[in-house]
Amino acid sequence: MNSSPLQSLQNGNWFKLICGASYQNLPAVRNLTLAYTLAGVDCIDVAADPAVIAAAQEAMATAEHWVKLAQKRGFRSIHKPWLMVSFNDGEDPHFRKAEFDSTACPADCWRPCEKVCPAGAIAFNDQAEPSEGGVIDPLCYGCGRCIPICPSQIIWTRSYVSTPENIAPLVLSTGVDAIEIHTQVGRVSDFRRLWYSVQPWIGQLKLVAISCPDGRDLIDYLWTLYEIISPLPCPLIWQTDGRPMSGDIGAGTTTASIKLGEKVCSANLPGYVQLAGGTNHSTVAKLKSIGLLAQQQQNQPQSGEGGAVLMNPQASKKTVAGVAYGSYARVLLSPLLEKLESKYTPEPGSTPKHNLGLTTIAQPKALTQLETHPDLLWQAVSLAYSLVAQLKGF
Repeated sequence: MNSSPLQSLQNGNWFKLICGASYQNLPAVRNLTLAYTLAGVDCIDVAADPAVIAAAQEAMATAEHWVKLAQKRGFRSIHKPWLMVSFNDGEDPHFRKAEFDSTACPADCWRPCEKVCPAGAIAFNDQAEPSEGGVIDPLCYGCGRCIPICPSQIIWTRSYVSTPENIAPLVLSTGVDAIEIHTQVGRVSDFRRLWYSVQPWIGQLKLVAISCPDGRDLIDYLWTLYEIISPLPCPLIWQTDGRPMSGDIGAGTTTASIKLGEKVCSANLPGYVQLAGGTNHSTVAKLKSIGLLAQQQQNQPQSGEGGAVLMNPQASKKTVAGVAYGSYARVLLSPLLEKLESKYTPEPGSTPKHNLGLTTIAQPKALTQLETHPDLLWQAVSLAYSLVAQLKGF
């Protein structure tokens, strides 16, 4: 095992996978976690749901059996990621589900909602059981793309707010490493209520993150939040949520996240700054082009007249310590995961096998688990690694 999540944060190459605060597709969460763990990520953010947490933890444990073979294949800097869960102190696009009655759709509707859904969460009665028509709840992560595109305007959303007095003790007793609180400018009292509810468990955490979109008086609001949570016994991340759940749409979506990251960096708040919201394959290149990536500021002396060593003029500039990838990271692997789900139907009593590179071990596992098909596993890890490597500098 090389490095550690904390060292990555300090070095400015922190990589977080966002599975989704509302995403409860257990097989997908498990397979995403396995592939990205072997690709070398530092943190995996999942829904505050004990079943989802258990699926991610099982995948991390499975990854330990594949580390040596992964390293032989050239995948570097593999370590056990920190597991993070997300809470919200009020209405938030990350904490919602789309809903509609598929029987109310006109027969001649061309179903643009189905085509635009990045999670494959929309089905109709001719494709699924009648009880499953509409939105498949566990697959929906609340991106909202189906709402404006519906010709009949019959899609709505169901939002929910974390009830920490009930959820926090249950979730934080499952061994998670970090929490993230989603908030918005002006919610001081709501944030304080949530913070005081989870505060008894803060001492057992390795990291606290606060995610907030841009807004009027944003910096003043973040300073107020810092006063509420201080003193903090662990590192703090300010997550700049530029354009939520949009990274897979196009290269330009990362602009809002980078612009917000610059704004928060210039405020010089205590803690680390990490981008999210619209991040994709273009994010790291754009960060480097404007000198906003923390790892660029390290060990970059310049030669002056007579060979004198000069400090980098940007060395004192606060920079971005890492990037979180959500929809883009998931969609990157979705063709392989869909292929896995449709590849085989297990025969009754069958026992699939997989090879760890040393010996063949029989495992009574479902065939939809990625490691039961090593060819797909390494394809998935390679794709994940192609994204991780941009930030890690491999």
